[in-house]
Amino acid sequence: MTIWIASTNRDNWEVIEKRNLWGVPKRNKNSIERSSPGDKIVIFVRQENAGDTILPSAIMAACEITSKPFEDLSEVFIKPPTMPGEEVFPYRVKLKPVKIFDDPLDFKSLIPKLEFITNKKQWTGHLRTAMRTIPEEDYEYIMKAAETPRG
Repeated sequence: MTIWIASTNRDNWEVIEKRNLWGVPKRNKNSIERSSPGDKIVIFVRQENAGDTILPSAIMAACEITSKPFEDLSEVFIKPPTMPGEEVFPYRVKLKPVKIFDDPLDFKSLIPKLEFITNKKQWTGHLRTAMRTIPEEDYEYIMKAAETPRG
């Protein structure tokens, strides 16, 4: 089993949650083709501005991949305004939620303990690609953090 972290925005998180579907741009085809049914995937959303409010980077959920990668050109995902050209995120896998976090996990608070973030100051560089593998220890830490009362 491989564990992945998927990097997306809040608009596409809503698509993922409603459709139990993850899709990547054409340039990330090789990454998603390395995934298999039974793999776990953690959904990370980037920091965004919502008017005067800054919505922090967060982990929204953990899911299990339930299909082999496939190509689908239907327009279900929302292309970020900063992404050039036409893009429908055609390379996809079906998902099954393992845990949707009632309170999204603040990502910055997790950074000191995450092994895959080797540069703790320039951590955003580790999440520039649509999906990448992470160690099992990082997955376990994220899942434990989601169970810990916050406030």
